[in-house]
Amino acid sequence: MTATWRANGSRLSTAAAGSPCNDLSACFAQAVKHQAAGQLVAARALYNQILANEPNIAEIHCNLGAVLTNLGMMQEAQLAYRRAISLKPEFSAAYHNLSLVLKDLGQLNEACRFAEEAVRLSPNTASYYTNLAALRPFSVGDPYLAGLEALARNASSLPIADQAQLHLALAKAHENAGLFDSAFRQVLTGNALKRQQHTYDEALVLGGISRVRAVFNSQLMRAQEGFGEPSPIPVFVVGMPRSGTTLVEQILASHPQVFGAGELRLLDHVVASTSGSVPGLLAYPEMMSVISGAQIHDLGAHYVRELVRQAPKALRIIDKTPTNFFFAGLIHLALPNSVIIHTMREPIDNCVSCFFTQFDGPQPFDDLAELGRYYCSYETLMHHWRQILPVGRILEVHYEELVTDLNNVAKRLVAHCSLEWDERCLDFHQTKRLVRTPSATQVRRPIYTSSIGRWRRYEAFLGPLLAELRSADRQQLSLNVGP
Repeated sequence: MTATWRANGSRLSTAAAGSPCNDLSACFAQAVKHQAAGQLVAARALYNQILANEPNIAEIHCNLGAVLTNLGMMQEAQLAYRRAISLKPEFSAAYHNLSLVLKDLGQLNEACRFAEEAVRLSPNTASYYTNLAALRPFSVGDPYLAGLEALARNASSLPIADQAQLHLALAKAHENAGLFDSAFRQVLTGNALKRQQHTYDEALVLGGISRVRAVFNSQLMRAQEGFGEPSPIPVFVVGMPRSGTTLVEQILASHPQVFGAGELRLLDHVVASTSGSVPGLLAYPEMMSVISGAQIHDLGAHYVRELVRQAPKALRIIDKTPTNFFFAGLIHLALPNSVIIHTMREPIDNCVSCFFTQFDGPQPFDDLAELGRYYCSYETLMHHWRQILPVGRILEVHYEELVTDLNNVAKRLVAHCSLEWDERCLDFHQTKRLVRTPSATQVRRPIYTSSIGRWRRYEAFLGPLLAELRSADRQQLSLNVGP
């Protein structure tokens, strides 16, 4: 989590007459308000106005860096954070924020160095340990592990959000150190604290998936085919989080004709925009029963226009939003020449990885039973798509096969995108590109198989999850859940 300065602005003096922002304190307050509201361009302009008058305030440079980071201007963000550090060498938030940028850019050694410095300067900030735990393993006797454990002993004095981060960071650290029982107890505590901050509406989420299955039947697919935008540019990588979606994107984005755009959430916005113009203003998926052929084409064309802004010269652009599995039928209709790649992983390993990962907002991944039910619902929907979409429309890639037979699976991925093979796809970990997902550090490493079978370390704790996954057998799903 990026740190932002929210002080009262008392260090800011009043600007000289004629300045575009005559009261710098008020200007600062407005910039922070814009930043919190996601109005990033306006926030950037105001921070730059302040710095034109007061160029030596480290906290303003740090806030500007956070805005630039969220705008995807990572090199400029680096410069802002480095300037903040030069002005205030003990500024822990600037070290932490710079570490996050460097991690996303794949500069892991330097990112780790700045993360350690942030912890050293502010040993009671839970989020700094979270970042450090993602960058390097901990071992028994590690001074940073000792500091993390000392902070955990007094966790009740921290805000709930910080307590949750602290326990989840400690879970990662204890797993690194081989303390598996303790690791799982920490993640149970951390996820319970996360759940106190958000309300996850299971009925709404699972009901939404059931509605998609009900609306998208064979009759609808036949009636609505043939109207879509024919562009071959979009590549959708879908699946459960932590199933290998980022790894697949990184392999393909190592091809010189492919751009990996990351998790865009673009399709959600385009679908929501379209729903406002269909008869009855129906939302997805019900809108698909009344949408016209022209509207289907316009939806696809709208998506492509926005997508191409990411990389105007690329032959293929990857949208790696895992939950686009929700839209597979719509993608087929609106973008019939697009590529859909579905990443799959052994179900228990996949779920355990989700359970250990810090996701923002209300999620089904904080509770083992809910996680199991969500996985079964996701798999039911994917089974439905297999039944109603043309054979071969979705390329399914198994994580375990990918990490044990990279050469063949990578070639299959590239061929499915109708591209010539390029050897750089095998050296994906050396590709310099921005990766802003929980897998940002993993895809910078050569292929490894150590995550296969991870769940067996925690089998004694997984009863609620296993009960839900095994109930899928009664639904005739091919989950292949371990014994």
